[in-house]
Amino acid sequence: MTDSTLDRPNVIIFPPVIPYSMLAIACILQRLVPLGWIESLAFRWRIVAGAIIFIAGMTMMAAGYRALVRHGTNVNPSRPSTALVTDGVFGHTRNPLYVGISIALCGLALVFDLDWVLLLILPSCVLLHFAVVRREERYLDGKFGEAYRRYKERVPRYLPLGH
Repeated sequence: MTDSTLDRPNVIIFPPVIPYSMLAIACILQRLVPLGWIESLAFRWRIVAGAIIFIAGMTMMAAGYRALVRHGTNVNPSRPSTALVTDGVFGHTRNPLYVGISIALCGLALVFDLDWVLLLILPSCVLLHFAVVRREERYLDGKFGEAYRRYKERVPRYLPLGH
């Protein structure tokens, strides 16, 4: 991969577009067709729980971002990866930025009573998986070879449940 135009994952869509578009669509749907599931939860409980969940997700995203920057590699997938980051939060999940934003959005759903976020999060994660993550994995496998394959065996793609 010497040509810099080829040295990138070639994702179908810029990753942040997926969760933020889903959030915008959820807000519109919530306004047009409110479902009322979250509002039935105790207000104080959902605000506290939502804030904790939001902060946890943002913390995971920030840790992933800092790790990439600390290792001198690009965060933007339209740019080449220059290092395989496997430590810190990347030692627990291979996709802390995507997991973190998904968790943070669930927290926002609770805080702002956005039932539609909870409905749309799964399809948006499926889209993210096929349009972005799988392409990034193929790219990293081609670029870093055996080191990336060993990393994949050791660290789960998303959540460390039962891994």
